[in-house]
Amino acid sequence: MKNIKNYFRKVRKKEIVILLGVFFLILIFSISGFTQTLEEQVDEYIRPYIQMERFSGSILVAQKGEKLLSKGYGIANYEHTVPNTPNTKFRLGSLTKQFTAMAIMQLQERGLLNVADSIINYLPDYPEEVGKMITIHHLLTHTSGIPDFTQLSDFQKTKKLPSTIEETIARFKDKELEFSPGEKYSYSNSGYILLGAMIEKVSGQSYENFLQENIFQPIRMADSGYDHHRTVLQDRAAGYVLSDEGMNNADYIDMSVPHGAGALYSTVEDLYLWDQALYTEKLVNRKTMQKIFTPCKESYGYGWKINNHFNHKVVTHQGGINGFAAHIARYPEDDVCIIALANIEGAPITQIGKDLAAIVFGEKYDIPQERLSIEIDTEIYDSYVGEYLLKEDYVIEVSRENDHLFAQPTGQQKYEIYPASETEFFLKVADIEIIFIQNEQDEVSGLIMRQGGKEIPAKKIN
Repeated sequence: MKNIKNYFRKVRKKEIVILLGVFFLILIFSISGFTQTLEEQVDEYIRPYIQMERFSGSILVAQKGEKLLSKGYGIANYEHTVPNTPNTKFRLGSLTKQFTAMAIMQLQERGLLNVADSIINYLPDYPEEVGKMITIHHLLTHTSGIPDFTQLSDFQKTKKLPSTIEETIARFKDKELEFSPGEKYSYSNSGYILLGAMIEKVSGQSYENFLQENIFQPIRMADSGYDHHRTVLQDRAAGYVLSDEGMNNADYIDMSVPHGAGALYSTVEDLYLWDQALYTEKLVNRKTMQKIFTPCKESYGYGWKINNHFNHKVVTHQGGINGFAAHIARYPEDDVCIIALANIEGAPITQIGKDLAAIVFGEKYDIPQERLSIEIDTEIYDSYVGEYLLKEDYVIEVSRENDHLFAQPTGQQKYEIYPASETEFFLKVADIEIIFIQNEQDEVSGLIMRQGGKEIPAKKIN
């Protein structure tokens, strides 16, 4: 009997030991094994985009001076199967504008110009009447009223041709203003072309050399500069565009054309040096820095958009140029920086940036999924066929081929659009939606193009 009792005591002790072991294993797993790191979360989030060929590029996430993630995803050169890395060089597109704005403010600090001055003071060949009305401040904040030359009907041809800064300016300087300077906001690459010309005029240096000597070298951005097609540039990504048939090389653009509006290249690592420098007085003093980040109309400052996201102040900008997309978001009150550079044109870079911020701040986000079309009666397509005017000289032509509907912006290739409902359509190769509008007589009278959080109406003209 005694032996039996001892046996059961031993069994209980073993059970307790086993239970304690299981408890501690669960505790260890809950602390480490089942808690995703930020890198694992980003990997899980970005993987579907790579599988759908919607993203290929590099990502950097940093907080309080520490890089939490700096990593390449996808392919820098598909023909040679070269992977992207944190040191891959990407064209920045409109991220260039923040460097142009910084250069202008450096010149102001040196007493060589003033943003309140009329542009005619520095560009005497500009039409005098409008040149007196428009200030440097108007150019910096996209409130000049000057038409965006990238939206002109001939841009798809002229972008491929070498162009001096004077020749580029000549394409838009005699165009009628879209509104009185300062009246409202309208994003215009033309304004930053003029700012690039002004930097050269006032400094006596090329735009490229001024930025190298006054911005890149002082903060050791050794992998950044003005991109040139002829230059053999180590670790430069090739640019691609996704079509309905698959991945293609992007259309050529001569890099003399975008100039101060979009001609720079960089890496995620270099852009993080830029972010960190903006907390200091290495480039300009704090008063000037405050001016750069002061929102004007539509929350646009000098080369930056200033907003709130998840109740955190954010200064941000996106860039897009043939074959590339770029995003930088700075949360200055949290010392958080998120950078995403892609070598696929039209990559959903804005959404990626927002979702990466959600990961950092512990907010909700959705893992991306391929959007599926629905079946509808394709006879309705006939009512959508026609031309839709977005702005002067810029039209979207909608056409039908059998049971397929296509949209083709002026000077660009034709893309198939897929039905989400009888009136709402989307592209599979870019985050663009098209919503057809009917009037009181049930006739299609226009459409709304939704892209990057913006809605652009277009009237049916034919």
